[in-house]
Amino acid sequence: MKGFTTKAIHSKFLKEDVHGSLHMPVYDSVAFEFGKAEDMEQAFLGKKPGHVYTRITNPTVENLEQKVKNVTESFGVAAFSSGMAAISNLIITIAEKGSNIITTKNLFGNTYSLFERTLKPWGLEIKYTDLTDCKKVSNLIDKKTVAIFFETITNPQLEVVDVGMLSNISRENKILLVADTTLTPPYLFKSKEFGVDVEVLSSTKYISGGATSVGGLLIDNGTFDWNKNNKLSKDAEKFGPFTLIMKLKREIYRNLGACMSPHNAYLQSLGLETLSLRADKSCASALTIAEYLEKDKKIESVNYPGLKSSKYYELVKKQFNGKAGALLTFDLGSKKSCFKFMNNLKIIRRATNLHDNKTLIIHPSSTIFCEYSEELKSEMNIRDTMLRLAVGIEDIEDLLNDIEQSLKIL
Repeated sequence: MKGFTTKAIHSKFLKEDVHGSLHMPVYDSVAFEFGKAEDMEQAFLGKKPGHVYTRITNPTVENLEQKVKNVTESFGVAAFSSGMAAISNLIITIAEKGSNIITTKNLFGNTYSLFERTLKPWGLEIKYTDLTDCKKVSNLIDKKTVAIFFETITNPQLEVVDVGMLSNISRENKILLVADTTLTPPYLFKSKEFGVDVEVLSSTKYISGGATSVGGLLIDNGTFDWNKNNKLSKDAEKFGPFTLIMKLKREIYRNLGACMSPHNAYLQSLGLETLSLRADKSCASALTIAEYLEKDKKIESVNYPGLKSSKYYELVKKQFNGKAGALLTFDLGSKKSCFKFMNNLKIIRRATNLHDNKTLIIHPSSTIFCEYSEELKSEMNIRDTMLRLAVGIEDIEDLLNDIEQSLKIL
């Protein structure tokens, strides 16, 4: 099997279902019985496969992890309760007091808050820079740097970095390269081919299949030598390439309790099977809408990396096979105009999420980034005049008509 969708649909269970079910059942069970005390001991020691407690492992969650591992051809996968849980568990696993990570202020608002307000007070140093500038990134690296963290397409700034360039820097300096691929999930972006070591993403978005459930994924491509990480070097002597997944599952993941629920894993396993179909349509619709808005004189500016006018157009072709995701932003003349436009929409919903089946619109400055100062919002390129449109899978004619009728009132 070579195709993404074929792999997603036909990934085999680790154990055959006794009833021959074509879908992994939902194991809504907390504990699992063992036939002998000796087997139970071996399972707790990690010397024999077995589920002991759903906060640690669960058959339904494990099935989702195996399907994602299969379609990404990765080394290991861990499923979490949310995308933020995937990020926080990873950083807590690889970093310690005095460590630093290099990133940008062009981050999703909650990720910035996690770094700056939650982890920084515990002793993690955050170095912000322009990740599109090779020299600026290289100059910030020191002996305490554990990772470069970036979003493949930033939300909502829609900046695209040259992943190959960041990969070269990380390889030269023997530090981890981490990509948040929420806007470009595995179907759109093959992270391993571009030198990403670890991928984190919110599976709530594309994978869940119409915003049915919250979840997150960590995908280990098996390309990093964990002996090069000060915190994990001793674990690496024992676990080798399995170090990250073992450290997560046997300590961090277990202790923080950020496990995905079996029911959510079931829904996301189903969503994974139709990911390519939904992504193709939403990406195509996003491009059509961006091109439409670019021609309207009432629109101050349009930002979509898939537009030929975008400075990121060639990178999108190279890294994402020409599909720039389903998110775009555009600017009107004022915040008042933004609200007026939003309030007159009939089909497009006023809500926050990405890649719901429904198309959603939000005013980032007054919502996702509302807790930040005007100065910081300016540094993060968040404007009062900007609207974020997350395109769904409705018929494109209906979406264009809705946008057109709402623009008429401005």
